[in-house]
Amino acid sequence: MHALLVIDVQNDFCPGGALAVPDGDAILPVVNHLIEAFDHVILTQDWHPPSHRSFASAHPGRAPFDTVTMPYGSQVLWPDHCVQGTPGAAFHPALHTTKAELILRKGFRPEIDSYSAFYENDQRTPTGLAGYLRERGIDTLYVCGLAADFCVKWSALDARREGFTVHVVEDATRGIDQDGSLARAWAAMQEAGVHVHASADVMAAR
Repeated sequence: MHALLVIDVQNDFCPGGALAVPDGDAILPVVNHLIEAFDHVILTQDWHPPSHRSFASAHPGRAPFDTVTMPYGSQVLWPDHCVQGTPGAAFHPALHTTKAELILRKGFRPEIDSYSAFYENDQRTPTGLAGYLRERGIDTLYVCGLAADFCVKWSALDARREGFTVHVVEDATRGIDQDGSLARAWAAMQEAGVHVHASADVMAAR
């Protein structure tokens, strides 16, 4: 059984947001077309408390996009974004959310960031998504959203780690591309056995 996993299509990751992905809102028509085509849709939502430890503002003397060492490993420091209950944390108003069977919030633990829909950044603390999918008989995921080189990448890699067949819809994603991170992300996903497709090919196969 197949499901569509839509990653973090939120105001703060779109133009005008606190951590805008270039052209992040350009994917919305494609994402919405995919949502209408799938019977099972899951959305993720970045959902940080104020003063989250991944925020540069929580580290005096540090700037956004600096890298620090946290107890769970290396961590990029971000501008304050997707703070719980703020307009920036809301889904983009053009995103079709009605068909979503599950909205999975991540990044709510103050001391640890969460890129993946499956694990916190310690790569040990599960979100419960793998069990949810297995109990529903879903074994194949089509992944899209923001950003390709962070939350989409880690969600796809962790889904493969959990044994799912994974397809990423390339034209339904956009990346931050920090120091070549986007090219590295596509290479890592393909090396892990993630299939990369254009949305037209996905739709033709359905």
